Amino acid sequence: MDLIRVLLADDQQLVRTGVRLVLRREQGIEVVGEAADGEEILELVEQVPADVVVMDVRMPRMDGIEATRRICERAARPRVLVLTTFDLDEYVFGAIKAGASGFLLKDSGPRFFAEAIRVVHDGEVIIAPSTTKRLISHFMQRVPEPGKTPDQRAALLSRREREVLAAIATGLSNTEIAARMYLSEGTVRTHVSHILAKLGLRDRVQAVVFAFENGLIDAT
Repeated sequence: MDLIRVLLADDQQLVRTGVRLVLRREQGIEVVGEAADGEEILELVEQVPADVVVMDVRMPRMDGIEATRRICERAARPRVLVLTTFDLDEYVFGAIKAGASGFLLKDSGPRFFAEAIRVVHDGEVIIAPSTTKRLISHFMQRVPEPGKTPDQRAALLSRREREVLAAIATGLSNTEIAARMYLSEGTVRTHVSHILAKLGLRDRVQAVVFAFENGLIDAT
């Protein structure tokens, strides 16, 4: 099992201590550094090799959304899992737009939190269950009007790739997509890689946004 190296960014020492204690019980996950604000985590990312950054939203000097955006602009960068007390739409949308791979509330529970780190590390997307429906509703409202031409890149996708993209947009993991479409997980991963390459997208989060904004899933 590969070791998942985690950086913590939260302005509350007590929260960082609690997260560190939770993750200490998990095999294959190690906290390799901590920061108290956005500027500090940016410096830490430059100095300490890490796979996942657990990022608070409300922090002094630089908030977690801006810090996430700057981290995700890097060519080689860790994935970001936003962890916050506040289940507010602007935080969810801001985190996703900034490039975060996950959004969880601090009351999600230790086991779900540790699993979320593993999911994000593996290249998947995870969003707190309480916000998923509202997030999908938000993007549904942005689906183009009937007759509006989607982004021309959508035409590059095969029928099967469109089906996989639609499944990604509804929150299914590679394992779930494989089971639903009677494919191997390896085949699904290949389809996902082709989708991202053809659309020129960075990750699955951007693929979800692309699917909704271009009307590539059923909005009913």
